Amino acid sequence: MYFYAARQPILDRNKQLVGYELLFRDGVDNVFPDIDGDEATTRLIEGSQFNFGLEDLTDNKPAYINFTLETLQKGYPTLLGKEQVVVEILETIQPGKRLLAIVKDLKQKGYTLALDDYIHQPVWRHFYPFIDIIKIDFLSCEVDTINTIIEELKPYPHIKLLAEKVESYEKYQLALDLGFAYFQGFFFSKPEMVQSKTLPPSEIALAELLYETSSVEVNLKKITDVFERDVNLSYKLLRYSNSAAFKRRAEINTIKQALIVLGAAEIKKFLSLLFAAQVAGDKPAELIRLSLTRARFTELLAINHNKLKDTGMAFLTGMMSLMDAILDEDMESVMKKLPLSNDIKLALLEDQGLLAQYLRLVKLYEQANWQGANAIKDELGLSAGKVPDAYHDAVSWANEQMKVLAG
Repeated sequence: MYFYAARQPILDRNKQLVGYELLFRDGVDNVFPDIDGDEATTRLIEGSQFNFGLEDLTDNKPAYINFTLETLQKGYPTLLGKEQVVVEILETIQPGKRLLAIVKDLKQKGYTLALDDYIHQPVWRHFYPFIDIIKIDFLSCEVDTINTIIEELKPYPHIKLLAEKVESYEKYQLALDLGFAYFQGFFFSKPEMVQSKTLPPSEIALAELLYETSSVEVNLKKITDVFERDVNLSYKLLRYSNSAAFKRRAEINTIKQALIVLGAAEIKKFLSLLFAAQVAGDKPAELIRLSLTRARFTELLAINHNKLKDTGMAFLTGMMSLMDAILDEDMESVMKKLPLSNDIKLALLEDQGLLAQYLRLVKLYEQANWQGANAIKDELGLSAGKVPDAYHDAVSWANEQMKVLAG
């Protein structure tokens, strides 16, 4: 039996990661409406504790997990440490004395409690003293309704508002203006403004690269590995290989190819220049983590599918898929600056080709859209178990790379 789960990041007002909501299904072939909510929560806890490890799924951040009334009554939240979990009370649970007693008990034990997909009813006021977070669906909730909820919560300043299903920068800005503390959705996968933005590569990665290139015999594999775990370095490498200072001889499909095309002498010059010009700057860490996860996930799908001669193309496609958000620039403008092959550009700009199918599957998995993911999985002829395994491996790999970069 396979453990199917995806995660959605939850960010604060500074776009810093504060936790992940874990999304469970019974398998890629079995979409959520066919699964009992109690069983879904039970299997999520079982799987995250015994199959994959909760800390691996969330990189030691709190896991936001949905609980039904039955799983709350059975005490399932207490199977997880109070620092590990945010207990989300599903919107389908009717507020009453039974639920209030459970909420008081969990609060007394130190658990963080959230109301999921909150629909305002006066009876919830009895719960406010014990609730820490209220999640509001920005796709379905009108602004007037949100303002009413905000007014009702004024006597309870300890309650933080979380905007979920924030699908655009405009919705994100609205939530910010309304005073929301946390945000969940895909707003960060869109550029906030059209402008050119540079991000400094990791000083640790640069130092490692300078060391690796200091010897006469350059270890191409080691250098490629360092570039592949730093999306900013990869971007600058591709920009440099496409610049007027270096006459490009071929389109680039992989990081390794870019390094080979440049040659050892140019690589050393390029790294020395970057190191000298290094300046401090803020990185949207979760975007970098997601880029790395996508890169590895896409690569593993390509390896399992065995239809690409060079699976590094899939890695580079996944890594570049969020470059518009990282640089606050539209993807078409970003692609004009990079010497990528037509296959990669076709995937990122036109959503066409085999690489686009891999990337589409990756995005659907991130959203826990199992029905859509299953359709592409079948179309590609991938076995059901390979997809969740690849995702979990990619998450673990990205977490490890982020730790290396953090020093």
